[in-house]
Amino acid sequence: MAFSSGGEGPMADINIIPLCDVMLVLLIIFMVTAPKASYPIDIDLPQRSTTPPENPVEPPEPIRLRIDGSGQIFWNDSPTPVSALRNMMESEVQRDPTNQPTLEIDTSGDADYGVLAKVLAEAKNAQMQKIGFVRQ
Repeated sequence: MAFSSGGEGPMADINIIPLCDVMLVLLIIFMVTAPKASYPIDIDLPQRSTTPPENPVEPPEPIRLRIDGSGQIFWNDSPTPVSALRNMMESEVQRDPTNQPTLEIDTSGDADYGVLAKVLAEAKNAQMQKIGFVRQ
């Protein structure tokens, strides 16, 4: 629509009120739906201790677990099936539950994620608390 303004021709100003209304409605929609799109993940974070341990204990040797591209798992450089991992991890935890060894996981770049997920599930079920990812 062209409006005349005092005889100089049509008015060329844009009415931005409807644009602001639409933008505010979109902003409200995004603000309402954004929290619903996030999924919480439970993580056990270390807590601060007010009393340090009296006798610091030397940490045990870390466990090197390697997953190659074919899905083969190596426990300290010896081939191990996935079914035996939980028993091996539980025996390591039972030695000293307060001073567990660190499980250092090294995966090949072309390793199957499903194998890694099984290893992490076995570590969680065996109550391993110190898990790290290394790249060599």
